[in-house]
Amino acid sequence: MTARITAKKIEQALKERLDAVEAIIQDVSNGCGTSFRCKIVSERFANLNILARHRLVNNALKNEIDSLHAFSQEDYTPEEWNKLKENNVPK
Repeated sequence: MTARITAKKIEQALKERLDAVEAIIQDVSNGCGTSFRCKIVSERFANLNILARHRLVNNALKNEIDSLHAFSQEDYTPEEWNKLKENNVPK
């Protein structure tokens, strides 16, 4: 039996595997740990298009994603993230 996936585990994995400087993970499955919405900030996304960023995250979280029902992500470089925050875009 695999360990239950939590927002904290996903956050830790992103910080360790992708050097994420920020990872906002929201469990949208009413606490059962099967659906997550993520905002990920990493310098490793620089010069990558959206598809390449998603592939990078999906590969980094392969074991975790395999046991989930739904996983959505928004990926930003630190520069892109700072611009969003400056423009007061809701997180």
